[in-house]
Amino acid sequence: QVLDSWLETATEVGAGLLPARFSEQASATPDAVSLVSGDTVLTYAELDRRANRLARVLLDRGAGAGHVTAIALPRSADLVVALLAVLKSGGAYLPLDPDHPAARLTHVLEDARPSLLLTTTATDWMIPEVDAAQRLVLDSDPVREASDAALDSDPADDGGVAPLRPEDAAYVIYTSGSTGRPKGVVVPHGALLNFLVGMREKAPIRPEDRLLAVTTVAFDIAALELYHPLLSGAAVVIAPKEAVPQPSAVLDLIERHSVTVVQGTPSLWQLLVAHDAEALRGLRILVGGEALPVSLAEALRGLTDDLVNLYGPTETTIWSTAADLAGHTGGPAPIGRPIANTRVYVLDSALQPAAPGVVGELYVAGEGLARGYANQPGLTAERFVADPFHPEPGQRMYRTGDLARWNTHGELEYLGRTDHQVKIRGFRIEPGEIEKTLTDHPDIAQAAVIVREDRPGDLRLVGYVVADSGGGVRDEHVERDQLSEWQDLYDSVYTSAGETDIGENFA
Repeated sequence: QVLDSWLETATEVGAGLLPARFSEQASATPDAVSLVSGDTVLTYAELDRRANRLARVLLDRGAGAGHVTAIALPRSADLVVALLAVLKSGGAYLPLDPDHPAARLTHVLEDARPSLLLTTTATDWMIPEVDAAQRLVLDSDPVREASDAALDSDPADDGGVAPLRPEDAAYVIYTSGSTGRPKGVVVPHGALLNFLVGMREKAPIRPEDRLLAVTTVAFDIAALELYHPLLSGAAVVIAPKEAVPQPSAVLDLIERHSVTVVQGTPSLWQLLVAHDAEALRGLRILVGGEALPVSLAEALRGLTDDLVNLYGPTETTIWSTAADLAGHTGGPAPIGRPIANTRVYVLDSALQPAAPGVVGELYVAGEGLARGYANQPGLTAERFVADPFHPEPGQRMYRTGDLARWNTHGELEYLGRTDHQVKIRGFRIEPGEIEKTLTDHPDIAQAAVIVREDRPGDLRLVGYVVADSGGGVRDEHVERDQLSEWQDLYDSVYTSAGETDIGENFA
């Protein structure tokens, strides 16, 4: 029963991948609003033309099939233009958050080896120098002039790019790594499109909708916030980075732009509910990225009749299961059933299906699987294993490391991790990665990192260190640089926002 009726997800995806689908939507609704960012409002036709022009500039600089382009831009219309331009060039993008620590950005850039790195004058100084990548500062005069002079037709229309294949990489995104180093997940076009088709079924967006995009592009769920509306004829409203930590600012954006759909982690929804629950009434709510507390699920259900709980690792392309919680009452919120062309298995230690109600490890198979980890064939083989339940040989399934069980209604319930990985505000975090970074400092001999919850629902990472008593020579310049980086990181989170009620920026 579990492997048959509960896994019947076969869905026709149709022809054309994301770049072509977006161009078709732009042709169908050229004058509809596609994007709102501050004072910038772009129609579908304008967004498509800008992406086409930039795609041609990127192609002239060496972008295209088999090449990765890193994107380190502010949250703006230019960010969405750049993402679409890279996809239209036939290449894959590497999304970076300029506010991430310099050491992490350096590792990601050195590991992914992008051929191009897109910045602006506002972010260029924040991104470390790497040898391989050619920098393009998008708001510099040479790049602006080249973009203005480029044709605004799609490069695919005149043979400027090779036809995309479903197996071609769409993006490479880095997640926390148990070895102390982030690892890059390579997601192909076919998996990305399959995800968007699945979301059209599980969480449809109408042309009249407006979705507020609040997630950094370095977190894969941002792809839903951008591409799902843009393939549905709806509008994306980009929340500036300084607004997201402030519930009042987020709620102001929702009201000011008549937002109808918001996706967020339980941590974000907890902040918004605590600040002004009534301001959320009637929203279409998508929640995922970490376990959904029962109390929060009840509060959200009291505010909307359109509440969807989502689950999925980066390695299986954003979300893999979905549960409609509108009719759910009491008890833990399920993570639902698999989306289109996706199979999920709850298996025991012998890789045999666990009976309903019995806890096992969750495996995900189907069209949403990533190609694997960039430059890590051994880890790819370890986590992406043979699917013994598929009738065709050579099919794979991903070992999530999550514990789950089927309930009697044929829905999955999430029960935690099999390892030490944690999720905070939707981000997968390996405490070992932080411990490794701490012990890399010459004055630290040992380190331990744990999650503390001193206030209900407020999860914080806390590090404990043992100083190295070896008496080595202190380098005051190194210490000063480290303190400066920590100060910049602190300021980017807590002090860049506008004035608010005491404590709000620290939520």
